[in-house]
Amino acid sequence: MVFNFSVLASGSTGNSLYIETEQQRLLIDCGLSGKKMIELLEQIGRRPEDIDGILVTHEHSDHIKGLGIFARRFHTPVYANRRTWQAMSSVVGDIPTEQKFEFAANTTKAFGSLDIESFSVSHDAADPMFYLVRDQDKQLTIATDLGYVSEHIKGLIRDSDAYIMEANHDTEMLMMGRYPWSVKRRILGDTGHISNEESGLALTEVFGNRTKKIYLAHLSKDNNMKELARMSVGQRLESIGLKLGREVGLYDTDPDHATSLTAI
Repeated sequence: MVFNFSVLASGSTGNSLYIETEQQRLLIDCGLSGKKMIELLEQIGRRPEDIDGILVTHEHSDHIKGLGIFARRFHTPVYANRRTWQAMSSVVGDIPTEQKFEFAANTTKAFGSLDIESFSVSHDAADPMFYLVRDQDKQLTIATDLGYVSEHIKGLIRDSDAYIMEANHDTEMLMMGRYPWSVKRRILGDTGHISNEESGLALTEVFGNRTKKIYLAHLSKDNNMKELARMSVGQRLESIGLKLGREVGLYDTDPDHATSLTAI
């Protein structure tokens, strides 16, 4: 059974995830230029014309920047919920009707052997949602752009084989940084982003026996560092007795370089 993924890019400047099985090759978000998306796929030995669909989480530019160009050039089907389609239509431009599909929040859709469940999150977008991807007994969680991690989400994503989890900012770096207070308040609020500490705490509550891989995602280029995120989250995981590098792998993501294509 083939079930592989690569975080093509993750951060404040652009986000995209690649998933493949023997039957399907999918992107979740397309938040970099069309040229950069092609380059990132080349980094993992994949071709843009082979992508079977793009699933959109929400309309913020770091998630849809290259969507319209990519979809038109490669005739790729695009899936988003109704309010996200409405919110992003003026940004992505004209996408042929036959390539536009609705994927409602809090529903499950089949893509070949994959069952992909969308779940609503608290974030300042029209109708933001992220995804739980299942292939038989394997499960991958994609959860970034979280104002907070609700008990409902924790229950839904518990005991996934792999997590792509937001660790957006170090709170002290954010508070001491150059952002105006209005932006800081937005990031810290219930419709903003979660911190390293909040990410680590949530992961201790959803970690299960089959969890083997955690990727820290959507790091702020101004208010975080990979080493700091890894240390903060790692300390939380170790506090519940986990042995990093042995029982679970804790990995970085990057805004410009794809992670290695990895099996679930």
